[in-house]
Formats: sequence, structure tokens, C-alpha cells
Amino acid sequence: MHNKTIAELSAALRAGEVTSRELTRHFLERIRSLDGGLNAVITVTEEQALAQADAADARIAAGQAGPLTGIPLLHKDLFCTDGVRTSCGSRMLDNFVAPYDAAVVERLREAGMVMLGKTNMDEFAMGSSNENSYYGPVRNPWDTERVPGGSSGGSAAVVAARLTPAATGTDTGGSIRQPASLCGITGIKPTYGRVSRWGMIAFASSLDQGGAFARTAEDCALVLGAMAGTDPRDSTSIEREVPDYAAGLDADLSGLRIGLPKEYFGEGLDAGVAAAVEAAVETFKSLGAEVREVSLPNTHLAVPAYYVVAPAECSSNLSRFDGVRFGHRCENPKDLTDLYERSRGEGFGPEVQRRIMVGTYALSAGYYDAYYLKAQKVRRLISDDFLRAFEEVDLILGPTSPSTAFRLGEKAADPVSMYLSDIYTIAVNLAGLPGMSVPAGFADGLPVGLQIIGNYFEEGRMLNAAHRFQQATDWHTRAPHGFE
Repeated sequence: MHNKTIAELSAALRAGEVTSRELTRHFLERIRSLDGGLNAVITVTEEQALAQADAADARIAAGQAGPLTGIPLLHKDLFCTDGVRTSCGSRMLDNFVAPYDAAVVERLREAGMVMLGKTNMDEFAMGSSNENSYYGPVRNPWDTERVPGGSSGGSAAVVAARLTPAATGTDTGGSIRQPASLCGITGIKPTYGRVSRWGMIAFASSLDQGGAFARTAEDCALVLGAMAGTDPRDSTSIEREVPDYAAGLDADLSGLRIGLPKEYFGEGLDAGVAAAVEAAVETFKSLGAEVREVSLPNTHLAVPAYYVVAPAECSSNLSRFDGVRFGHRCENPKDLTDLYERSRGEGFGPEVQRRIMVGTYALSAGYYDAYYLKAQKVRRLISDDFLRAFEEVDLILGPTSPSTAFRLGEKAADPVSMYLSDIYTIAVNLAGLPGMSVPAGFADGLPVGLQIIGNYFEEGRMLNAAHRFQQATDWHTRAPHGFE
């Protein structure tokens, strides 16, 4: 059962070939037996999962099931889950039990999905390798000596290892697409505002966006369709009707205009990754797409702009974790200053502390205009680059990551090298555009991801292109050895 897609499992549930309880037990057992070598799951909610599975079976028997009813999933551990620990991968929230469900959790529960538990992640979603978690690093199922990518590395790893058919993630600078690429699965980040951020613990509020991992574009279409939609509790939520993403998956690609940014195929791109992406482009040509070169001239400014904007917003958002109201509190503080200093010093890991310090500096008197304001102006230039490109093309294609999965510890001592892992994904977040990564081959035995970028609210077009590509290839069907 674990090698079936969501669409296939949904059909099996409706046909009575399997029950949701049986399916849930199967995946819980896989987590028990296989996650020890991955460290991808922080919390397992077995009792709650079985109760939700029984409720799903009742809905199916009553003829009230939707396409996701009875399908198991895991949530990234920064989505609040009522009565269940929500740690954000941090010692700061190791003892925090959320009193309500995040909008994403709520909507997927209402769609009938069964929550198996919560996945490991870079602390407060800060990282590109999933080595920054208080609970230890997640390992890539394709090679357990390598990283799965971050910050949603736990969610990507559990889908790649067939421990769940789907998982949620968040993407602030590539944190869905980059781990999807490194783990050989499909991941989608929708347009900023398409999915409610209510109950999603914030890192950088103008960049964070919830999304989904699954093995196929079709499965992502089903999950995103249930997650998306306006939410009055989130002021950044967009009031716009959500289309039926699954309905348009089979549309013909003849005449689709695809742009290849010349800036994405230069120095720093691994030769094996480039070859796989070029082969994927040829597949799109064979499907009737028209391919042309486009330019995104301010791409080289995306990383420096991001690493001013994101730390500045993180500095502001994480100021609430002070040892007073909730989260980690130091032992026997001498006074209020000691409480703040030791609670935050003990509760936050090195990468989070680094970004808070950078952000606080960028926002300080005398530096705001020089750094934060200038970064926001660069952000506008980057958005304008994409808008000009989308006057000529319908979608933009390129590599998701400049390399395949790197070894654990390889970049830990070099933060700048680590930050450059997201060089192709960050600009999409700065512009608020939708993007996704699909498996497109292998280099040296490790998965390569193809990034597909769409114009605002063009998730359906991206999913259609990805689906047709997956119908013509079999990269998305490959499973890592030992997890087949």
C-alpha cells in the first residue's frame, strides 16, 4: 500500500479494498520500523490517528467521502495542533502544547485526512539542511549520510521513504522546493496568501507560505485544493476563489511558452544537475511546449536581499519567546534581564541566534535605511524581473538546487555556503510567486529536482505542466533502497 499514490489509495478506499484504519496502521508501523534511521518524525499521534481513521471509514461507508477522506499525512512541526506538542524543532518550544489547530491542519482534517504525527525540521524553519533541529539532524533516505534539505526536511524525507503519502511543509526561501529536490519527490509552494498562515508559527511573515509534499503533481493538486482558500483570521490571506486543481491536470501542453532564465545556468550549477534539467526541458519540447531564453537580471541580488529581510522579520517575530508566557524558561532567574537572557540563550540554537542578531542589527537606528529599506527596494526589482518575463512566457523552468544532497556536516561551518543552497528558490519568495519542484533525474545516484515557477495564482498551470511531465517520465516513481 505504501507505494500507491494518494489518488490510487483514494480509489482503493472507495472501492472497499482497504479501510482507513488498515492504511493508518500500515503507515504507523512503517514509521516505527524505519524512522529510526532517518530521525524525520518528532511526535507520533497513534491514538488520535486511529480515531480519525475510524471517523473516515464511517464517512466512506455513508457515501460522504471526498478524495482525501481516510488518507494519512504528517504535519511539519510548526503547524499548531490542538492538544499535541508543537515544537518548531526548538528547545524553546519543546514543552509547548498548542491549544488550537492551525488553519492548514483544520482544513485537511475537515477533508478527512488522518494525522499520523509531526515531522522534524530546522529550528523555527531556519536552515537549508535540517541539521539545525534541537532533536538532531534528519537523514536523507537516498543516502543517510547526506542531508534531506531544509527546513522542511523531515516532511520531505517521510514522503520519499514512503512513511506517509503526503506531508505539509512551509517555504520561506525554498524550504519546500529544495528538500523536495534533494529527496526526489514533488513539493509545491503556492502564491503568497493562497494558503492561510493562521496557526503557522512565524519565521518571516512576508515570506512564509504553507504548502504540500507528495510523490506526484496529481497528489499535490488534491492536497493543495483542500489547504487553500481565504481565511478571515489571516490578514495576509487573499480573497480569491480556489480552482479545482485536479480538473485541469490533463490539459494539452501544445503552445505552452516556457522560459529558461540564463542566470540559472551559469557558474555554480553542478554539471549533473544541469544535464538532468536540460533533459527535462527536451521532454517538455516533445510535449508541445515552446522554449525560449528569458532574463532575470537581479537574480544575483536575491540571496543578499533575503538575508536582510528574513532575519529582520525573524528578529521581530521571535521577540515573543522571552521565558514569560510560554516556551522554555531558565531555572531560578535573578531578575527580569537574567530571565530574558538565559531563557533565550538556552532556548534558541546557534543558527536562530545568528539570524536574530543579524536582523536586530539591520533594524537598529541608523541602519534601517541602509539595510532593510534597501533590501525591500531590491525585492521590488526582483518582482519586476519576473513580471517582465511573464509577459513573454507562461512558466519558468530551471534547477531547484545547484547540487544534489550534500553530506551531513559538509557546510555546517560555512553559513554563506549553506545560504547559497537556496540561490534558485529565494527570488520566488521575495516576489510572492508560486513554485514547485518535481523529480527530474539523478546525478551520481542522487535525485535532481526541476523547478517550475508560475505567475501569481497560476498553481493550476504549474500542476498541469508537472503532471504531463510525470506522465512522460518515471522519475517520481523511484524509491530509495530499503524503503521500497
